[in-house]
Amino acid sequence: MIAEDAETAEHRCPVEGGELAVRTTGEGPQLLLIPGGTGAADSFRALVKLLRTDFTVITYDRRGHFSSTDTTTGPVPVPLQADDALAVLDHVGGSGPVSMFGTSAGALIGLDLVARYPDRVAAFVAHEPPAIQLMPDAAGILEAAAAQVRLARSGDLMGAVTRFADGIAGAALPDLPHLRLPNEGDWLRLFDRELTEFFDYLPDLRALRRTNTEIVPVAGEGSRGWYHYQPAKILALELGLPFVETPGAHLAPQRNPVKFAAALKDLLANE
Repeated sequence: MIAEDAETAEHRCPVEGGELAVRTTGEGPQLLLIPGGTGAADSFRALVKLLRTDFTVITYDRRGHFSSTDTTTGPVPVPLQADDALAVLDHVGGSGPVSMFGTSAGALIGLDLVARYPDRVAAFVAHEPPAIQLMPDAAGILEAAAAQVRLARSGDLMGAVTRFADGIAGAALPDLPHLRLPNEGDWLRLFDRELTEFFDYLPDLRALRRTNTEIVPVAGEGSRGWYHYQPAKILALELGLPFVETPGAHLAPQRNPVKFAAALKDLLANE
């Protein structure tokens, strides 16, 4: 049993054009968590506490977010973010393929890593990847995302974030006057340099079909009827894999950590 105040080791992982803030904690087989949203390792804080009794949990801030740095300019493509995740695995070391979990954009990053480096990942749970290009009715979603990018670039960052949150199950912002937006720089980076790259990304289905990695596409039961639920089902169908519903909605790893951690442990134990 790992104590509540279990030691967390902090690392600086060099990558092309930057440096990533990496944390490891716990004991057991390695499990890499890839964040979505604004790329914060802290988004997994509650989940990590529940997983580190069974795994050596590895988390990191995505490049340019929070404690990680990025000297590049322009769009940040998904393959570059996948290379970052691979660099984290190389940096922390270990023997053999690892288990991996990615949520939202983090699930897209994980899919790209698995497609190109399948020998590095034994099992990957992909939670609600926004693989919009797999959807037959993607046009409206892409137009909404483009409008959010324009709002953010025009200076109305709060308007962009509000529209973004309103489209995600369980993530709508409270209707409060003068609501302050935390981490403005990270939100602006998401809209200005990342969001279009995520929504334009098409997973390499041919490579994913060939891989020996156990891929588990999942979506939250509370996300039914929302745009981010459907891609996981389509991905499962395209790859000939079972689709699994998990507790909660899109933000379940943060807002329902106890139930979600139990479900994630079960999924990884069955792979």
